Amino acid sequence: MGDYFERIVDLEVTAADAGALAERTVDWMVSRGWLSREMSGDTMYSLQVDEGYVPGPDWAQIAQEWGVDWMPGPVAVIVGRDAHYPGQGAIEPSAVDCPRCEATTVIIDYPQRWEADKAVWQPFSAAIDAWKETGAGSATCLSCTVTSPITEWNWADCFALGSLAFDFWGWPPLTDEFITELGARLGHRIEHHTGKF
Repeated sequence: MGDYFERIVDLEVTAADAGALAERTVDWMVSRGWLSREMSGDTMYSLQVDEGYVPGPDWAQIAQEWGVDWMPGPVAVIVGRDAHYPGQGAIEPSAVDCPRCEATTVIIDYPQRWEADKAVWQPFSAAIDAWKETGAGSATCLSCTVTSPITEWNWADCFALGSLAFDFWGWPPLTDEFITELGARLGHRIEHHTGKF
């Protein structure tokens, strides 16, 4: 048992611009009847916000058919720099690729290990914490020794850093068309997660 979510993370919007982009995107989804202005915290478990937007009358246009009686939960809009984990729980990504030389740093050496190597993960974790606090954080590649902003690294397992995310709680799978349209509306690269609380 559990509650499922789908998340769309904007990978490029700045923290300064995220609030206004969130408002424009919600306005667009409300205008299409996919969301309403009503807010609720029922069956919504995003850690960053307490309430989300209740589905609108035409919500089924952007999700697969799960029966006429299905009613999805709220959509949380998360504004602010954060690390977003897919799946279940905040499990570190298994690897990350350098944005300069593309060398892979293994963080969790599956199947030999099922937890992050703390010594390997620590510089990345510290850079992520710095980015969340200040907007700037960098890590150095062990292969090419170049230091790059943490937001430019290419993460495995759909792990994402972003300043804007939309959590769809208890929805049937979102359609590919909607995900593409939302990405185009945001105007930036996105990451698509599915997960369970």
